[in-house]
Amino acid sequence: MRPEKVYTLHDTSKDSLIHTLLANRGITEEKDIEGFLNPDYDTHLHDPFLMSDMEKAVSRTWDAIENEEHIAVFSDYDCDGIPGGVVLHDFFKAIGYENFQNYIPHRHEEGYGFNAGAVTKFKEDGVNLIITIDCGTVDHEALAAAKEANIPVIIVDHHESGEETPDAFALLNPKCDDAYPFKGLCAAGVTYKFVQALITEGRKRERVELPLGWEKWLLDMVGVATIADMVPLTGENRALAHYGLKVLHKSRRPGLHHLVRKNGLRQHMLTEDDIGFTIAPRVNAASRMDTPEDAFTLLSTKDEVEAGTRAAHLEKLNKERKTTVAVMSRELKRRLEKLSEIPNVIVIGNPEWKPALVGLSANSLVETYQRPVFVWGRDGQGVIKGSCRSDGSVSVVDLMQEASHALLGFGGHKEAGGFSTSDEQVHILSDALNEAYEKLSATLSEKEEIFVDADIQLEDITESFLKDLKTLAPFGMGNPKPLFRLKNVKPKKVESFGKGGDHTKIYFDTINAIAFFKKPEEFTHLSTDGCTLIAHVEESFFMGRKEVRLRIVDVLPKV
Repeated sequence: MRPEKVYTLHDTSKDSLIHTLLANRGITEEKDIEGFLNPDYDTHLHDPFLMSDMEKAVSRTWDAIENEEHIAVFSDYDCDGIPGGVVLHDFFKAIGYENFQNYIPHRHEEGYGFNAGAVTKFKEDGVNLIITIDCGTVDHEALAAAKEANIPVIIVDHHESGEETPDAFALLNPKCDDAYPFKGLCAAGVTYKFVQALITEGRKRERVELPLGWEKWLLDMVGVATIADMVPLTGENRALAHYGLKVLHKSRRPGLHHLVRKNGLRQHMLTEDDIGFTIAPRVNAASRMDTPEDAFTLLSTKDEVEAGTRAAHLEKLNKERKTTVAVMSRELKRRLEKLSEIPNVIVIGNPEWKPALVGLSANSLVETYQRPVFVWGRDGQGVIKGSCRSDGSVSVVDLMQEASHALLGFGGHKEAGGFSTSDEQVHILSDALNEAYEKLSATLSEKEEIFVDADIQLEDITESFLKDLKTLAPFGMGNPKPLFRLKNVKPKKVESFGKGGDHTKIYFDTINAIAFFKKPEEFTHLSTDGCTLIAHVEESFFMGRKEVRLRIVDVLPKV
């Protein structure tokens, strides 16, 4: 199913590893190199008032503050909306404003986005102004309900608008704003710009007495969201992620302290990987398994006891999430093993499952069966919803577009997406998606080209080499981790590790290599007689112990 992987070496004619890696990322001009290697807070962050509706939004918010109006902050339940909600919460608390509430929808009961039911609650609560974070741009029904209730809405978002312009009092969304020069901010990033502007206006009104630069303490939340939400780590985002990590290393949030300690990490050494693999999954576990307020309170509380309690609860939820997903994945694989033939597109589900968890099972099935996977469950409102993942051979959005007659709605990008369908349509969904695959397969490439940054040897991985790599971090979308090829290496020993022996470890004289969720026998060309590794080089600080290692991407035959 998956196209054959072809690894192609980038141009390596530059005079140093850093310049090779920069050139591979399209950064060749001296001014661009300097800006990338040394992002500057003052010069790389744009004036927030460049957003078209910023002045309007700031003025209305300050009017609400000065008139003691009740403000509702409605934020999404993931690791962008929740940190964004914390950013605005911390600002209101810092200026001594208490007449506000943070509201996060229940993922299973309310679903994604700003909803009309919440507007009804806000009206009953006497809310005078609604600020949405990480949602609102396409939530036209809820916006109409707010207008009917005579409650103005300020949208702070980063999603595409579609064909219909949202009918809101103000829209802060770089993707819908020709005036703002950077389109890639996550919602927490847009919220930070909003707070910057609120502080500027507050000083003009002589209502803000915060120390100069106080808002930079909020960058820990902005950095977490920017890295977790998979926005491009270029331009303004590179500066936000760079300084976000610096602030995260010194963050005063007791909830973060407890979370970091419970996972054997050191705060002053936290990296983008720690956000992606430790912090973000636990923030997301709150909404997947229980109530998102658990994660919000963890990040916003100043109380040590409450922080410890919430951190312990999130650890428990994350373990439950892993167990539940493992059970789901085993059931799915048992059901698929009974089929005489696995279809080109796997469509499978269970009405007893929460849609919040099915995407994680879809990831597992893609790895096992190497084809697009659509997994569904039923939400608290009785709607069949699911998540889909691609194996790299075809865009799941293209598949859903072709099979739209079997869907109520869908969205996403090439690699992953979400969908909803009816009780009647779910029975034809598999046929519809497989027919779509057949139609699209004529245009699919037989090869997937993957670029390798450089050829290296094991002895090249020195402290100087690692120092050079660190200058390019943090890595993510738009700035991928450097990928290296190590030809003709001879493992001393190969073994599986982990509770179920699901992971691979390769031993060499000077360094070890690991692959998670892939057993040694799954690497066809892995041999102690010699092989070629495609791998990243990384540092791990698990349980406070530094380890330099290779993270295996693929194993090829020796040359």
